[in-house]
Amino acid sequence: MSTVLITGAARGLGLDFVKQYAAKGWKVHACARTPDALKQVKGDIHPHTLEVTDYAAVKALAARLGGEAIDVLICNAGISGKEATVLGSIDPAVWRETFEVNALAPLMMAEAFANHVAASQDRKLVAISSRLGSITFANNGRYSYRASKAALNMEWKGLSVDLAPKGLICVVLHPGWVQTDMGGQAATLTIEQSVPAMVKVIDGLKPADNGRFLNYDGTELPW
Repeated sequence: MSTVLITGAARGLGLDFVKQYAAKGWKVHACARTPDALKQVKGDIHPHTLEVTDYAAVKALAARLGGEAIDVLICNAGISGKEATVLGSIDPAVWRETFEVNALAPLMMAEAFANHVAASQDRKLVAISSRLGSITFANNGRYSYRASKAALNMEWKGLSVDLAPKGLICVVLHPGWVQTDMGGQAATLTIEQSVPAMVKVIDGLKPADNGRFLNYDGTELPW
């Protein structure tokens, strides 16, 4: 049986990732601060109460799952940091929180679970990033969010080199502009369009894809 671990699993993209993998018959470790919403999902679901910035809890979960192979780790949890959106409204506290959740926490997850992923058959380490983290596509505003996702992208590029000897495939995915609490209702994609497409991309990842930045439909994005 294949196994996936997903953070931010109780709503939005994360909840649909849980549904998609459960429907495929996978064992799903679903991590969220309040995992109550996972009770509605049928399948082999293992909910874990986890705040991704509680690094002692992250290490404790990795220890509890010690010896278990995790085919796909999806670092999905993130925040918008929209309060620090334009010059004149920069709030250092918001900036620090945004980097903590969007950049540091995924790296700590990767560190804690790299050996679990290396022990699996698929060996895929995936971070949900954003096109807004692309330097090539840099635009005005959203400073904390853009910078945090650019940092996440840099981390995953580094992981793709450091973990290559263990055979891991490290990829960052842009889910598109999706109708979630973060994306808003004006977004161009529904969750039902974005997540199944990303699952298809993840399913198709090969060792040659290690270190790539991909759109939800599998097309290449510039760093």
